Amino acid sequence: MRKPNALLVAISSVSLCSGGCHAFVSPLSVTSSRTSSRSADRFTPANRAAAAASATAAAVTIATAQSSSVLSNLQTALHADPSYVLSSILVLSMVGIVTERRTQIGKALSANIVTMALALLLANLGMVPFTSPVYNLVNKSLVPLAVPLFLFDSNIRRIITDTGSLLFAFGIGAFSTIIGTLVAFPLIQMRSLGIDQGWRVACALAARHIGGAINFVAVADTLNVHSSAVSAAIAADNVVVAIYFSLLFYLAKTGEEDDTPASAITKDEAIAVIDPESVEDTSSNGNSDITLYSIGTSLCLSSCLVTVGGILTKRLLPSTSSLPLISLLTVASATIFPTFFSGLVSSGAALGVLVMQMFFAVSGAAGSMKQVFQQAPSLFLFSALQIGVHFVCLLLLGKVVFRLDGRDLFLASNANVGGPTTAAAMAKGKQWPRRVLPALLIGVLGYATATAVALALGPILVRLL
Repeated sequence: MRKPNALLVAISSVSLCSGGCHAFVSPLSVTSSRTSSRSADRFTPANRAAAAASATAAAVTIATAQSSSVLSNLQTALHADPSYVLSSILVLSMVGIVTERRTQIGKALSANIVTMALALLLANLGMVPFTSPVYNLVNKSLVPLAVPLFLFDSNIRRIITDTGSLLFAFGIGAFSTIIGTLVAFPLIQMRSLGIDQGWRVACALAARHIGGAINFVAVADTLNVHSSAVSAAIAADNVVVAIYFSLLFYLAKTGEEDDTPASAITKDEAIAVIDPESVEDTSSNGNSDITLYSIGTSLCLSSCLVTVGGILTKRLLPSTSSLPLISLLTVASATIFPTFFSGLVSSGAALGVLVMQMFFAVSGAAGSMKQVFQQAPSLFLFSALQIGVHFVCLLLLGKVVFRLDGRDLFLASNANVGGPTTAAAMAKGKQWPRRVLPALLIGVLGYATATAVALALGPILVRLL
């Protein structure tokens, strides 16, 4: 057998190798080409813009998260700082006072509504906390101090001798408020306020419509009414009261039967009584008798009365609120020592107003805006029905049964529902100068008695549930 030519064998091997290698390399070359094409497509201007936008969004997200974390830490630190919380409460309190004194809107809304609404808004925006030890300090320590501060002018002897028939009319008005509460509560039990809260708010509103805002505060604090319910009740009641006052002014006739001139009321009588709920200057001539001595004495005396009242309550009436007994002690002291207490009226009223403003700020800050709007309608209806029954009952008993003067009845109702300031303003506006001072005095009597009456009404309302 012939051996193949070596040259031919070599040429054939090279040819086969070249073909095989070409066949093997060709697919890799195609794949590499496709990859390069895709990479080129990936870096087109459109893709580059999208990638840049994505990177920017990621950076913004990271920055936002970091900023949010910083703000959250700052918010937590501020909410835990008692100095910050106390400063916020005081600022809100003063904003309400200044707004009422210097703006028409503030006068229409009142200082407590302005303060409470701002506090509610700031709390729901996260600028002040919903709960704080400072709030407990205000509710548990400062509010009891305000009760004696408001009653330094509650000289019962003077009230009885200087009010005449208006005192009896005021008593009928207070009784009418009780009847109105007993009629309205079974029909509108305000279940939207929460379990076991309806009767508590009904008691607080009864105190408000016999005495004034300080009595509402005292009863609400004693019965542990929820802060959101306090905010909603004050807001709804103020609307009802404003409508009711318009009705009273419309029905009341101007002028007294004997046309007593305004000069019949002396200057000393005109400023002898200071309304604790008023945020105006305490003296019409611009000279205030508020001094360091009067402020210190007022606080010291108020604290002592609260302490003695608390001790006596624990010994005589355990498991009950000390506020009624504190009120009784203050009224008795002011009646026994009228000259001494009369020098503390202005400072007591000023301090009491500030404490009450702090209470409304705390109530607003601890409330939920959503709950306030949910609860306000039922509170509005209850307050309207309560005052409506009060008015009808007052007219039936006072006008039909006891034949009292209509002016006395209107002023008594005004003093019940509004307080000394609104009653005196009505007497002045309707040109009833002889009734200005009595209207102020019966309003003070409402402060002295409403808290105890409203708290005594509580067990009766519980039975009506």
